Amino acid sequence: MHLFYTPDITTDIYTLNEEESKHCVRVLRLNEGDKIQLIDGVGGFYEAEITDNNPKRCSVKIIHHKKELGKRNWQLHIAIAPTKNMDRLEWFIEKATEIGIDEVSLIDSKNSERTIVKTERIQKVAISAIKQSLKGYLPKINEVVDYKKFIALTKDFKGEKFIAHCQSTGLPHIKKLYSPKQNALILIGPEGDFTMEEVKFALQNGFKEISLGESRLRTETAALYACAALNVLNE
Repeated sequence: MHLFYTPDITTDIYTLNEEESKHCVRVLRLNEGDKIQLIDGVGGFYEAEITDNNPKRCSVKIIHHKKELGKRNWQLHIAIAPTKNMDRLEWFIEKATEIGIDEVSLIDSKNSERTIVKTERIQKVAISAIKQSLKGYLPKINEVVDYKKFIALTKDFKGEKFIAHCQSTGLPHIKKLYSPKQNALILIGPEGDFTMEEVKFALQNGFKEISLGESRLRTETAALYACAALNVLNE
């Protein structure tokens, strides 16, 4: 059954926005009486019937509603330095969303290769990914923020905080320090890695140093590895 993103749904009668209406009627050629599915990105999952197949304002009637689809008892927040190549960052967002992630923050560290990111495009990638993977919750994606400012914002974070870097050897693997079912925040640096000053600043603010294995990973690969590892540890 076809799935549509409907973040502002509040009643049993709903009108798809113009983009989704066009996809529903023009592309998929769905008609009145056809059944579709809707997700609102905050746990709501709906089954609906098309009542008016207008290609600009397609109306539907909700026939079934499920709350808290796929809700987890822990949350994962990854803060990542944006990659120079946007395709790599978008790839991470897509795959992490499919696997399971709750929040992504973009951080501007000393060795960052990109400091300006259009989050609207990344948001669309995430929306497509929750539709593809039938996820009930759309991850929150935050604008680029200065590294030290971001660290200061994590002061009241309820959970475990980690920084992955390659400045030291013999660091414990994340699986040895992370306690399943706990909220987690993980810092992933740019291709040039975090500086030692940045690492020390994180440690002074409650973060723990971790390794993500013996391989030297690209930024987006490291972030996805961390995402996958914690999802596996929480299964």
